[in-house]
Amino acid sequence: MAENLNLIDDIYNALEPYKPLPAGDQAYVAFGDLRGDENILLDLGNRIRRSRSADRITCQLYSGHRGAGKSTELLRLQAALRQQGCFVVYFAADEKDVNSEDVEYADILLACTRHLLEQLKTANSKPLRDWLKARWDDLKDLALTEVSFDSLTPELQISQYAKLTTQIRLEPTLRYRIREKVNPHTTTLIDALNQFIADGKRNLPDGKTQLVVIVDNLEKIVPVYRENGRSNHEEIFLDRAQQLKALDCHLIYTVPTSLLYSKWSNEVKEEYGYPQVLPMVMVQTPEGTPYPEGLQRTKELLAKRILPLAPNKDLETEIFDSPATLERLCLMSGGHIRELMLLAQETVNRVTTLPISAQAVQRAITEARSVLSRAVEAEEWGILAKISQTHQIQNDDQHRSLLFNRCVMEYRYLDNQGEKQTWYDVHPLIKQMQQFKNASQP
Repeated sequence: MAENLNLIDDIYNALEPYKPLPAGDQAYVAFGDLRGDENILLDLGNRIRRSRSADRITCQLYSGHRGAGKSTELLRLQAALRQQGCFVVYFAADEKDVNSEDVEYADILLACTRHLLEQLKTANSKPLRDWLKARWDDLKDLALTEVSFDSLTPELQISQYAKLTTQIRLEPTLRYRIREKVNPHTTTLIDALNQFIADGKRNLPDGKTQLVVIVDNLEKIVPVYRENGRSNHEEIFLDRAQQLKALDCHLIYTVPTSLLYSKWSNEVKEEYGYPQVLPMVMVQTPEGTPYPEGLQRTKELLAKRILPLAPNKDLETEIFDSPATLERLCLMSGGHIRELMLLAQETVNRVTTLPISAQAVQRAITEARSVLSRAVEAEEWGILAKISQTHQIQNDDQHRSLLFNRCVMEYRYLDNQGEKQTWYDVHPLIKQMQQFKNASQP
């Protein structure tokens, strides 16, 4: 009995939904052909690689539902670019630097500064230390230190940038005060950062020839609408586009999906080129029938997490009690990778012995459905019913909100002519709800 419980505990931990896979991890499953032939190494990587001969820099946007697998794909891109001679600075902005509930451009600029300083150690940091020294009287009281700037060692001077971003992320009152002091000087901070970058590019380690900065998890920025009707998404990625692009290195920013499906989509394209979107994995067709290849691949994803712990067991009959139980779990995820892992982990959490029963899967589905139902406003049930019928979305705030909250999912496939087709559907968990069924009746 204890041995069985230990195995179940190990399976539970192997289904961690929030940690992206590092490049080369054996648990990785390629889903590109089930996402409309998406390939980050080609879609984003080639633009960086091919720009070397032209001696120019690129700034690209990468988007998709939160939890769709973007971070895992970006880590694959990081590894590939390093093999191609690039020095890559990757960071997840929400881990140390920004608060997704409240983000402004200055927060992102300071985060880039912090991580470039921490990772590009061959560059001369004097321009950035000088910039901070010029602002010291304004900033030193904001929970940094009371001592004079000149009394700090260069290492401690540099560390003040990390303190600033930590305060921005954790302390709302200080967040606003720091922005008040930094916002008037973002242009000079960019100039100082570019001097630092220029020196760093002349001295890249290990024979690297290009510098790339990847800023992940900005797609999590919660939309906030101002009195003038503009959102913080527009203020950051459009109003500040020239500054976002101003760093003298290749840049990749993740961006909220909802911005790409707004009236500003063409302006986004004009500023950054065509943004790349990572859609869901197709586990069913637009007609609502299970899609065998998608189901098989999502089962493979679970198998790669679970079977190394139980190599002599069959996933469909000994880990789960039947193929139908496993298939239902995969279908209810809607092809959303994190949703699949969350459902699987919650299912495992509800058993004390193998195989996992259909009842345990249903209990996990019921719990997830209850949580998701709270994201739907009363007037949105009719919108969801229409999307389920037409598989299209409208260009308005309600549809964008449903996309952002993952109540509506985006899918892509290649048709017989090789054309990429995009369609949308309501989350399968929502389709199980009585409110949705009522709204769908003629």
